[in-house]
Amino acid sequence: MDRLFLDANVLFSDAYRTEAGVARLWSLPGPILFSSEYAIDEARRNLSVPEQVKRLERLLESVERAPSVSLDPNFRLEIELRDKDWPILGGAVSAEETHLITGDWRDFGPYFGTKLLGVLIQTPADYLANAG
Repeated sequence: MDRLFLDANVLFSDAYRTEAGVARLWSLPGPILFSSEYAIDEARRNLSVPEQVKRLERLLESVERAPSVSLDPNFRLEIELRDKDWPILGGAVSAEETHLITGDWRDFGPYFGTKLLGVLIQTPADYLANAG
């Protein structure tokens, strides 16, 4: 069973726009959705319309919480990420997620379609295209 760690931009996108394509993640029968308080707080900070914040809170009702963990530099190998992204990858790794779902092309783009520390990095569209 897939365990999907949702990055802040995925949460933000679905809360920001009711017809966002990422909304399909919540309707898939198989995967378990996770995120961390770190990612959730980032999504909340970027939403300015009260209805969007309410929508985020409704979405979070079906999202389990993973720990907010920044990986020890000794475990980072040759992975190049900005400091703000290590707690995202760390949360996914520490909770033993199978996928990190992110639309962050700037920071995770070079790793799309590859596994980092055992976690497959994918865009929402790529995951959904393969989910059947």
